[in-house]
Amino acid sequence: MKKFKSAEEPELEEGVQYHIRASPKDTKKYVLLPGDPERAEKISMEWDERKFIAGHREYVIYVGKYKGVDLMVCSTGIGGPAAGIAVEELCRLGADTFIRVGSTGSIIPEARVGDLIISTGSVRLDGTSKQYVIPEYPALANYEVIMALIEAAESFGYRYHVGITASTDSFYVGQGRRGYGGYWQSWMDDLIIDLQKARVINFEMETSTIFTLANLFGKRAGAVCAVYADRVRNEFGVKGEKEAIKVANEAVHILAEWDEAKERKHKRYFYPSIL
Repeated sequence: MKKFKSAEEPELEEGVQYHIRASPKDTKKYVLLPGDPERAEKISMEWDERKFIAGHREYVIYVGKYKGVDLMVCSTGIGGPAAGIAVEELCRLGADTFIRVGSTGSIIPEARVGDLIISTGSVRLDGTSKQYVIPEYPALANYEVIMALIEAAESFGYRYHVGITASTDSFYVGQGRRGYGGYWQSWMDDLIIDLQKARVINFEMETSTIFTLANLFGKRAGAVCAVYADRVRNEFGVKGEKEAIKVANEAVHILAEWDEAKERKHKRYFYPSIL
């Protein structure tokens, strides 16, 4: 039987975390967070070096190098509760920068299936982030991570959109899809319309939790998602995953260069002329 530290701190020996089963010696500064465990392997296959660390529940972890930069990937499963656990435990191990690499549904006509969406912030329609802080607290991406994702998408020539996301705890009724047997309530009638009027551009299920926790813990976070569902045209296709993976990996390389520039100039924040 494995021996844990305590009920308050359910860690194994050498700081191994209960859920993700990684230790401080495994953890890197830059972390990619796909929901799908299979996407974790796909991400790592783009690296120059990779090593499997753990596979426990929905959490699959690899560490490695991409263009000389140490990084890691940890899948989070579906939704805020599982994503929140991953961010919590990775922060306890020393991680600093998080990039969600996911799939999403667009609610604007400009974003088609296969396009990428880079989130600047998220409407907190989840429950997990509300366990941490009042609902009025904003779920914001870090501006450096946003810029690195944009730079990476531009370098590959991919179609992308930048804006505010809505994160829900329900893939079905919470995103304006009818539930089993046609289940529906009147408040759902205007859900997508109201979000469109507020200039929200997409739905997904983890970003608000990741952004909120990262800000509360003094970390950086961002998100790039491939559009699988075009809710405007009612089209669905599994497209854009490879592009999202490439953008996320390249964004880590870009951030590492910017972080080195900040260190050389003894600056806390990145700004263009620092280069």
